[in-house]
Amino acid sequence: MSVAETMFALTLREGGFSATAEGPAIRDLDTWLKAETIPVPQPGAGQVLVRLVEATINPSDLHFIKGEYGIPRVKGAPAGFEGCGTVVAAGAGAERLVGKRVGFVATASGAWAEYVVTDATSCVPVLDAVSDSDAAALFVNPLTAIAMFSEVKDAGSKCFIMSAAASQLCKLIAGLAREEGYSAVSLVRRDDQIGHLQELGATHVLNVTAPDFKSRIGEIMKSEKPRVFLDAVADQMSSDLFFAMPSRAQWVVYGKLSPELPVLSQPGQFIFMEKQIRGFWLTRWLKVSAPETVMQAGRKVQEMFATGKWSTDVRARVSLRDAHSRLPEELARANTGKVMLVP
Repeated sequence: MSVAETMFALTLREGGFSATAEGPAIRDLDTWLKAETIPVPQPGAGQVLVRLVEATINPSDLHFIKGEYGIPRVKGAPAGFEGCGTVVAAGAGAERLVGKRVGFVATASGAWAEYVVTDATSCVPVLDAVSDSDAAALFVNPLTAIAMFSEVKDAGSKCFIMSAAASQLCKLIAGLAREEGYSAVSLVRRDDQIGHLQELGATHVLNVTAPDFKSRIGEIMKSEKPRVFLDAVADQMSSDLFFAMPSRAQWVVYGKLSPELPVLSQPGQFIFMEKQIRGFWLTRWLKVSAPETVMQAGRKVQEMFATGKWSTDVRARVSLRDAHSRLPEELARANTGKVMLVP
């Protein structure tokens, strides 16, 4: 397959970590990324070169380019964690993937570029029934959904709570909950997000800004006793909600959409009610889980997409060359669907 010598990419302006934590909002992409033409990277042993078809944009990507994520930036490297495309070249030991359409996690160079080098072990050949958009979002949200839902099932209650429930991740979790008969309490901030989540199988969808929110969530706490709170916001409302949950409740923080620093108002509950606060990071889960567990999760992901039980809601596709002019506005409205990058 023919491969260009240069490529267009969105590269990081800074390296390392930031000294501040502002959250994932992006007002001016030029502050964080350059739009430039750079040499196409070459795959080494065990690596492949992928010609990009689509790359997804997750909150973790936005935290990362701002230096707020759990791994340091590399100045001048393309941004972007995951996508899909066609393998056009391979290093020794990875030739079997040449010509295949794959979903991938970018391990050697970022996904927001026309070409991406990544480890062959970080690529999954996708079924014909899986769309490019689903293939581009095959890892971060779907595997997180399966991993966190398994923790819900281990908690001893058929009811659980999710914040930022209009996100793609929470829509996937709602589908799993419906399939296995669990009651999902989905928290949103707008009434127009309620109907779609109910269609996906969320048992309760509550607007946290509604006047009756406290009374409605209080009734659910008493009647259904949710024991897991999957939280991507981590603000004061999250803290208050956690302390209103029953004994042995777990607050699982996997994101920080709000810059607000919550106060833990009732620490005695950790002693007398056996409550826990902990984090979830997919990277760590992949490292500590048994290989068979990860393989089973990967098969489940493709099955859910191929059968139509899951789908990636895409609101906009933005070309790499238009990213600086279009992305901030598109991302500000992204809670109605994902924004994808295309070459």
